[in-house]
Amino acid sequence: MNFIFFSPHFPQNSTDFCLALKHAGANVLGIGDADYDVLNPVLKSALTEYYRVSNMEDYDQVLRATGFFTHKYGKIDRFESLNEYWLELEANIRTDFNIVGTKNDFIQNLKRKSLMKSFFEKAGVQTVQCHKYKDKKSALKFIREVGFPVVVKPDSGSGAGFTYKIDNEAEFEAIVTDKHLQNTEFIIEEFVDGIILTYDGLVDIDGKIVFENSHLFEQSIMQVVNTDDNLYYFCLPDIDPKVREAGRAILKAFDVREKFFHLELFQRKRDNAIVALEMNMRPPGAWMTDAINYSHDTNIYKRWAEMIVQRKADKQGKGKYFTGYASRKNRKNYDFSHEDILKTFGDKILYFNEIEDIFSRAMGNRAYQFRTKTYDEAKAMVEYIQKEK
Repeated sequence: MNFIFFSPHFPQNSTDFCLALKHAGANVLGIGDADYDVLNPVLKSALTEYYRVSNMEDYDQVLRATGFFTHKYGKIDRFESLNEYWLELEANIRTDFNIVGTKNDFIQNLKRKSLMKSFFEKAGVQTVQCHKYKDKKSALKFIREVGFPVVVKPDSGSGAGFTYKIDNEAEFEAIVTDKHLQNTEFIIEEFVDGIILTYDGLVDIDGKIVFENSHLFEQSIMQVVNTDDNLYYFCLPDIDPKVREAGRAILKAFDVREKFFHLELFQRKRDNAIVALEMNMRPPGAWMTDAINYSHDTNIYKRWAEMIVQRKADKQGKGKYFTGYASRKNRKNYDFSHEDILKTFGDKILYFNEIEDIFSRAMGNRAYQFRTKTYDEAKAMVEYIQKEK
């Protein structure tokens, strides 16, 4: 299998996916904008060849790189980045070279939040009421129907950037004239008071789910970004049956095949109902792939690669641990030092590192990953790590 991995150098865990592909038997070909000399040694060992482009946004350069690999190695079987930012470029390349995977005729359903809603409805899963902004008059009519607060966000894009909770008409007036939204199509959603439970995993080329997992976010990432606060979340050893039922119905409605998936679902506080928020055709972000490995004692990179290259799917075992993530911000002062944390929790701390600047607003400037046998123990660790003076 000739597999082009686009942007193999960023984010960091792309190296793990590339190495897993090589071990599964794929011919891994990289396209990126970094100099070959700065690629880490493990990534270099995974790549058969690397083609540097000066600008990854320049489609002609990516087209020529793909053409070069096609001429040298034969038909390209897969083109992936596992990064939501490049979804449209991937679809364009797949369409132009007739490569297996999502193409131009479907990609907007996975990019635009306003289009996702019809698939949630088709799945029979309750979804967030949504209005695509056209003018203030129709927007205010929608807001009066659902009531304040509402959420304003770009229709296309990942993360919580330029996402705002609006509590009154004055705030709405200020937001819709914000320079960041002037050249962006955006939507208005009803505000749902609840926690986020994700449904993540792998679905094979026949549409069969071969691995499943769930993360718990007790905070609003929108609020974390807008207030520059600390973030924490947990990878769970078990999946809420209602989350599994909704997630599987949504995947069927989208007819997802041979993909890593990451569904975001609210569990509404007032009635515990599951409400669909977003569908993402990628692995969960940041350190969540490693959290899956720690919670389930597995190797999700290996599982993904073998599913694609060998059409192999080992049976999933039962989850064992709660794997937590707790971040810190440079601007805050904390009660306990790094040394205090390591001394107090010892081998429960799995990993500690700095966060790339591009992700730091949401994910923190540095973070700890840890695992425990119980939720209460994991929550206590978060409180200790993030306790401020």
